[in-house]
Amino acid sequence: MEKDGHNRSLEGVLATLAGASAWGLSGTCVQFLFSQTSLNPLVITTLRQLGAAIPFLLLSLATQREALKGLLSCRETRLRLLIFGSFGLFLNSMLYSTAIAYTNAGTATVLQSLSIVFVLAIICTQGHRKPRSLELVALACALAAVFLIATHADPSSLYLPPLGLAFGIATAAAATFYTMYPKPLFERWGSLPVTSIGMLTGGLTGLVGCLATDNLPTLTSCMSGAMGTSGLLVLLISTLIGTFAAYGLYLHGISIVGPLWGNMLGAAEPVSATVISAIWLHTSFSPSDWAGLALMVVTIVLVSLQSERG
Repeated sequence: MEKDGHNRSLEGVLATLAGASAWGLSGTCVQFLFSQTSLNPLVITTLRQLGAAIPFLLLSLATQREALKGLLSCRETRLRLLIFGSFGLFLNSMLYSTAIAYTNAGTATVLQSLSIVFVLAIICTQGHRKPRSLELVALACALAAVFLIATHADPSSLYLPPLGLAFGIATAAAATFYTMYPKPLFERWGSLPVTSIGMLTGGLTGLVGCLATDNLPTLTSCMSGAMGTSGLLVLLISTLIGTFAAYGLYLHGISIVGPLWGNMLGAAEPVSATVISAIWLHTSFSPSDWAGLALMVVTIVLVSLQSERG
């Protein structure tokens, strides 16, 4: 039994790491689409979530049909699913894409990693306890990371666009929500059926948004291939790997290891996004940017050490 528990934990860790790394690739794909096409964050997010919903639903029907039926027939979970899909998955992806539009994939993912600070604050509040010493050091490292990236160590200057900083922090808040909110749903129905319906709900939310903002013609033209072969290929990679695989693996992983560990292991995302963006898109990062990235990874490690101590 102990061995089975260890294997289950290892499965959760590996799934979370793989999902976070796939997100890093996704961020770079989104940055490429912004630079090579006229797509906006709403259209990109809607296409990715609708596209990812299809394989999610097919996989759920093939492997967990009964759980999917039970989930859909349970009246008390429908509102939670709507909130999870619209204000969790869709909003996080939308804010993340917008943060990339104002900054770049690496910077946006580092800012999103601030979610570990929010998760820690919520856990301390729920547990009616004060942050421990290592947690306070981790918080200082996280804030120092954002300071370095935003100002390049010069308090009189802001190298990061104010809107980029704002959307990055908002992305972290949304990431905190979608990692913690669905925990009861995961425990009852499993991560795959819940994520499948959540992704479909998120995609439909984006579709309504496109209708309301006159972005539907842009959406349909993209689906007909107007963005070109390279754009379609990158969008496909972003959808299948950066959305379907990333969300599926990450949310499955945190259903095993929990939201706090999930955010710790999410350190793989900014590393992946920064390295891929630098190699593929030749995005330039200053020494302060790299130092900020390193501090964010240190933040995750420190909280990890604290969690092992209990």
